[in-house]
Amino acid sequence: MADTDLNVLQRHVSFFDKNHDGIIYPAETFQGFQAIGSGILLSYIAAIFINVGLSGKTRPGKPFSKDFPIEIKNINFAKHSSDSGLFDKDGRFIESKFEEIFTNNAHTRPDALTSDELEGFLKSNRQPKDYGGWLAGYVEWKILYKLGKDKDGFLPKDTVRAACDGSLFEKLARGKELIKEENIRK
Repeated sequence: MADTDLNVLQRHVSFFDKNHDGIIYPAETFQGFQAIGSGILLSYIAAIFINVGLSGKTRPGKPFSKDFPIEIKNINFAKHSSDSGLFDKDGRFIESKFEEIFTNNAHTRPDALTSDELEGFLKSNRQPKDYGGWLAGYVEWKILYKLGKDKDGFLPKDTVRAACDGSLFEKLARGKELIKEENIRK
């Protein structure tokens, strides 16, 4: 499936499909997290957490698989409760929800979130007694904050948008490769 055939949520995760077969296995999730600059421990935990949590949801009607594959074409089935609401049930990006996050939470700078502002957003988004949804939202956004914050500790609006459409992952991977090449030349 070509990138142009993918909805925004599918593009968001397709970076992790290293062999471009439409399925993301834990090893690919691990490799993807390594490529964007995550450490070995975070990459390993993310691969387990993400693939175990999403595999069954993206494979409706199929038997359990110990390989924990995630089918990109069905990623919209993996939306969890207490999420940001940035994607609709069909995986389309909702611009108004995106703007609302910053309008309601970015108090220091209108185009970025501090760590505390992000915490406030996550707390305001929680549904009562939805502990699994709280955890999923927390982990997603905290990883994004860790990887996408600027030198002043702000998570820029453009970075969040790039994470939504998957282009952030490509950018982070290219940046890591450039640093590696630079260190080889020294």
